[in-house]
Amino acid sequence: MKFNRILSFSLATAILFSYGSCSNERTPSAPEPPIDPPKPATYTDVQIIDMVQKETLKYFWDFAEPNSKLARERYHTDNPGMDAGVISTGGSGFGLMNILVGIKNGHIPRNEAVSRLTTALTFLENADRFHGAWPHWLNGSNGQVIPFSTMDNGGDLVETAFLVQGLICVREYFKTSADSAELALAQKADNLWKGVEWNWYTKGENVLYWHWSPDYSWQMNHRLQGFDETLITYILAAASPDFSISKEVYTQGWARGGAIKSAGSQYGIPLIVNHNGAGQTVGPMFFSHYSFIGLDPRGLTDEFVNYGAATANHAKIMHQYAVANPKNWNGYSAKNWGLTASYSRNADGTTGYAAHQPGNDLGVISPTAAISSFPYTPTESMDYLRFLYNENPKYIGIAGPYDAYSVHHNWLTPRYLAIDQGPMSPMIENARTSFLWNLFMNAPDVRQGLVKLGFHSTQHGF
Repeated sequence: MKFNRILSFSLATAILFSYGSCSNERTPSAPEPPIDPPKPATYTDVQIIDMVQKETLKYFWDFAEPNSKLARERYHTDNPGMDAGVISTGGSGFGLMNILVGIKNGHIPRNEAVSRLTTALTFLENADRFHGAWPHWLNGSNGQVIPFSTMDNGGDLVETAFLVQGLICVREYFKTSADSAELALAQKADNLWKGVEWNWYTKGENVLYWHWSPDYSWQMNHRLQGFDETLITYILAAASPDFSISKEVYTQGWARGGAIKSAGSQYGIPLIVNHNGAGQTVGPMFFSHYSFIGLDPRGLTDEFVNYGAATANHAKIMHQYAVANPKNWNGYSAKNWGLTASYSRNADGTTGYAAHQPGNDLGVISPTAAISSFPYTPTESMDYLRFLYNENPKYIGIAGPYDAYSVHHNWLTPRYLAIDQGPMSPMIENARTSFLWNLFMNAPDVRQGLVKLGFHSTQHGF
């Protein structure tokens, strides 16, 4: 399938008028004034929100891996064939939630979406799994593992958790349908999530491990401990009906026996939690996005952390960092902000990848950082969207905002990553209607898991 669609932000063509003299005498023609370049359109906030949700959905609809209908790891407009058959497991979970939002908002036909989701979940049924967990990458042609690195060629529990977050939302959305195909889809989603052997990934210890390989066993040795993007893994592990973890695994693993708490602050804003690898400041914004597309942080507390405050403060600190701009990057401002993991500009001007954050600030803005923070910083995130759509449409392509750019270096990468495009529309929808939050938080098994771990939610009444 060829994609030759060109996004145009010019709303009018120049129309030239000639003016004649009122007398019979001809006067010399005045020099024609220079024609100004077309100005970007000025869209309303409602129009911008609609556009960004429609455009980012394209990544998971128009540019899905064609056989499985799951999310490609990446899509490069400058090299569309690159990694065309590589499926992102976690990105596919985000893709499932994008499709649900697309159905809800009438952006895609419901029957076509059900057909695609059925194809995707059937593919997952037959794909490689390792004690129930899918790998980080799958081959779109045959469902076999594609190693993410030499030893990372088996189960990836965190990517699996992002996928399962989407599967549970699919189940909840369709489970009361009167349509047989939709009911069958809900059952597929339920069966898939219940097959993950979460407790096996503890090795019998009070912590979850990220990876297991049939060839390298536990050599990756990566414990999941907070605070970062992996909270959802513990929630789902506790919620599992057949492979559940104990509260001690959560308390000693994720919460570090209480050491997850921080008394520090930045710009007068409390950190609440210790961000992994960030010292006394915040980590990349995806820490507060990936687990919270389904998991509603508002009023969500355990014995150590208020997650509503922790996630909102993360975004507020990130915004204030751009305003303070301690490295004096040209372009950082109250309306151009947001650091997270994305494509990046290497020192020699080539494109690389980096986990952008205050402690690793390369002058590169990642649009998903501010946009996916919409529930936490609605005013600041809307300011950012206006900055993109009304002032700098060059940063937007065929599937929404490009992955990264730098005003300072006059640099832009015309590329997309599934895990960056994925959170934007769902998190905007959560800010607007709590759609995915309500689906996920009202799932009986999810609620049971949260209660088991000692969580309370003022928003959802437990």
